[in-house]
Amino acid sequence: MAAKAADDIFVWEGSDRKGSKVRGESNGSSIALVKAELRRQGIKPTKVRKKPKPLFGSGGGKPIKQADIAVFSRQLATMMQAGVPLVQAFEIAGRGHDNPKMQDLLLTIKSDIESGSTLAEALAKHPLHFDELFCNLVQAGEHAGILEDLLDKIATYKEKIEIIKGKIKKALFYPAAIIVVAFIITAILMIFVIPEFASMFKNFGADLPALTQFVVDLSDAFVQYWYLIFGGIFGVGYFFIQLNKRSISFNHALQRLSLKMPIFGTLLEKAAIARYARTLSTMFAAGVPLVEAMTSVAGAAGNVVFSSAILRMRDEIATGQQLNVSMRQTGLFPNMVVQMIAIGEESGSVDGMLAKVADIYEREVDDAVDALSSLMEPIIMVVLGVLIGGMVVAMYLPIFKLGQVV
Repeated sequence: MAAKAADDIFVWEGSDRKGSKVRGESNGSSIALVKAELRRQGIKPTKVRKKPKPLFGSGGGKPIKQADIAVFSRQLATMMQAGVPLVQAFEIAGRGHDNPKMQDLLLTIKSDIESGSTLAEALAKHPLHFDELFCNLVQAGEHAGILEDLLDKIATYKEKIEIIKGKIKKALFYPAAIIVVAFIITAILMIFVIPEFASMFKNFGADLPALTQFVVDLSDAFVQYWYLIFGGIFGVGYFFIQLNKRSISFNHALQRLSLKMPIFGTLLEKAAIARYARTLSTMFAAGVPLVEAMTSVAGAAGNVVFSSAILRMRDEIATGQQLNVSMRQTGLFPNMVVQMIAIGEESGSVDGMLAKVADIYEREVDDAVDALSSLMEPIIMVVLGVLIGGMVVAMYLPIFKLGQVV
């Protein structure tokens, strides 16, 4: 039933941070969850209702992901540079997309443009898919008459950000895989294998070694209370996920804690710096004023620690402070990054320096993920070896003991 609820579509209306009215559709399991997600996006919902399901046809489609937006951005940039009119470009991209939801989104934007809206205004009506940064860059391109160039920069930016996200997910997948595989193997041995040995040991007529007795007792607990163990694990996981979605304070505390984790904290910090540098470089190249750009950069930082620091930097820059000085005062940016930005400010090439910083840290994230992957392979072998080997030894200890007696 839970999987079915997650497929529900909700139609909503509300206002964004600027007070403009926005509307759209979102997936969720309840109205409360959809409202919570909208508030996290900076949208104040005024009306949320479940979308009626069609009587005929699936009316389905996969949820729209940022990876889909990145692919569309590249398609739109390519078509615009090839001289395809904007409305026709949306028609081609919309009709040619495999996902019905993405089709509806693109064709809705096309209709808004045909009715007289600018591209930035049409995109701003769908803030869950086109964030403030995306809309600001498009608006800057429209005002400067360089929309084709800006769309190309947006596409490159979205692609690089998605690559970083993919690498972070890959890095976090390995420890999760270790835990899941280890638990499944342990559960199978405890429930199906060890009870067979335990029934055989009952005929020995002697006390079992301490390690064997411990494993047998643990197996009895698994067999007797398996539904509580599995239910408890899934229950805790579900509660954790829902708490992270619903509670902003818990989500922020989790983001702060993630930066302090060994190995992974450094990786997440490098990814945040790469995202910050890439985003600000793109905004600079589009001619967006620094103070205005910092607001969008804060939203794209990906971590509340960096987002809060960037907003403080924005306020300091608004009073006349240099960017490199503000960065140094946060204590989050390495000295090399601060020095490169200082050189960029002196030479008038801040966007170029930021792009170089982004390139450096994107490579460091790539290297760190590869190193982590290589490190995790032997760790998986060791963890599984200790678990399985420990149980095998525990089960054969009584047999060795019996052989010594004979």
